[in-house]
Amino acid sequence: MFKNIISPVQAWLLATGKCVGCGMPLAKGKHTEGKAGQEKVICKCGRIFIYEKKDKKYRRALFEEV
Repeated sequence: MFKNIISPVQAWLLATGKCVGCGMPLAKGKHTEGKAGQEKVICKCGRIFIYEKKDKKYRRALFEEV
């Protein structure tokens, strides 16, 4: 039940380009090159995201990508 409430809020925050933990714009995070067509973004709160350049969308990094 708790996940049904949190998931839509996190999806909305990522769609607007904000961190799901602290709400900071991910454009202000530390960007490093990742695999082809991707950037690794580290927020000030420590969460790691992947920016897909072709889709221009953020997503949470998988454990293998960290």
